[in-house]
Amino acid sequence: MATRPTRKHQKLKLYRWRWSGKGPNGRKIGGEIIATKRAEVNQILADQHIIVKQVRRKSGIGGGMGTIKPRDIMLFARQMATMIRAGVPVLQAFQVVAESLKKPAMRALVQELMNDVAAGASFSEALKRHPDHFDRLFANMVEAGEQSGSLDHMLERVATYKEKIESLKSRVKKALWYPAAVISVGIGVTALLLIKVVPQFESLFNGFGAELPAMTRMTIAMSEFAQQYWWWGLIGIVAAIFLVRRGMKQSAAFRYRVHKVALRIPVIGDILDKSSVARYSRTLATTFGAGVPLVEALETAEGAAGNMVYERAIAQIREDVATGQQLHFAMRMTERFPALAVQMVGIGEEAGSLDAMLNRVADYYEEEVDNKVDTLTSLLEPLIIVVLGVLVGGLVVSMYLPIFELGSVI
Repeated sequence: MATRPTRKHQKLKLYRWRWSGKGPNGRKIGGEIIATKRAEVNQILADQHIIVKQVRRKSGIGGGMGTIKPRDIMLFARQMATMIRAGVPVLQAFQVVAESLKKPAMRALVQELMNDVAAGASFSEALKRHPDHFDRLFANMVEAGEQSGSLDHMLERVATYKEKIESLKSRVKKALWYPAAVISVGIGVTALLLIKVVPQFESLFNGFGAELPAMTRMTIAMSEFAQQYWWWGLIGIVAAIFLVRRGMKQSAAFRYRVHKVALRIPVIGDILDKSSVARYSRTLATTFGAGVPLVEALETAEGAAGNMVYERAIAQIREDVATGQQLHFAMRMTERFPALAVQMVGIGEEAGSLDAMLNRVADYYEEEVDNKVDTLTSLLEPLIIVVLGVLVGGLVVSMYLPIFELGSVI
């Protein structure tokens, strides 16, 4: 049996081309096309019965083309599913989707996929050449769809999965950024008062010739300290953030410790915990339901957990399942997953509906995350008012206290 020669993949340089010409009715038209070379642009326009007058290269796909976000990938999957379900061939579907996308970087990516498929690669092989944008789950689902003849259904499932995961991520980010933003505002307002406002009062108090209240003296001392060392504090905060981020990128052990500490933070840790369980369940349900073997599906779920503590736990589950253990028993042995999730997975295994039960687990814990985020927000609002009131109000009172005492003496 003859073997198909392998083609070494070479990433093609894509450019934006500005063209002008005349349509079939003689009307002047123009536009932009992303392509590798001028001849390709001419061919595309000729297929549309356009008489080309001028084609000019504008730029490559570098700066100014936008950043590809998960939402763009989700939209691409949804559009491709619609095209294929309508009976449009894959290559033509790529062309239609590329023309409908507004973001140039995404259009360029779809063009690269189309070039790979046109050169003989399968859809899933083309996706695997862009791991920065198409994760393991996306490629595995498309490959399963190609083998089973249900590519449109698999693409639809990928799009739905991406929507749910991105929605979960946004809720978790809200839980993390909201208190961080409030703390930052509080620190910023306090620093501004100490550095800019308090010194104005200090010059006024120097002419009183009387001993200032203890609260005022303490505020002035804090102001003098802030004026002298505020830039050291700013440098320290920036350096700490930089070192933590760099350490998490370069050291797996350090990243694991940070993730472990994050899970122990009151309220926030519970949200992160439940979100990891939800992401694991949703990813495993989607891949296993698509016909991917359980061990391989667990490998995909490991990378989607979003927390290294759970990633290691899932890796242990995968090893146990590979040696013949049942999934729910392997989950229980990690001592990381809630008893409810373990029990529901066990029921799903016994009933032969593991993917459906995993989806229910994911739905339950996604709702739990949503409720926790709402609770955190409602609890933080009065706390924020109190903290800001104490900080700002305390500084204001300490500054006006000597004036009130002077007025009572007079």
